[in-house]
Amino acid sequence: MRTVTIRVHGRVQGVGFRYALQAEAERLGARGWVRNRRDDSVEALVEGDDATVDAVLAWAQAGPPSARVDGVDLLEGGDAAPRGFEIRATA
Repeated sequence: MRTVTIRVHGRVQGVGFRYALQAEAERLGARGWVRNRRDDSVEALVEGDDATVDAVLAWAQAGPPSARVDGVDLLEGGDAAPRGFEIRATA
């Protein structure tokens, strides 16, 4: 299993990014969570096999149609993911 933490920058709040990422991650079978950050970015922890994590990361590079992704920071590793894929409170 691979775990990554990502931070997505751009116009990613108020455009359904968290809900769309959750739906895509669940569709792909990933575990983890996503939340807004007070600096207007979106942060997510994604866990799964390499192909699943890579697919979620590829999706995050573009996001939903109403988003504008300017960049994605990636940190390998992170805490253990919860079962399923949840939306967490803003941090």
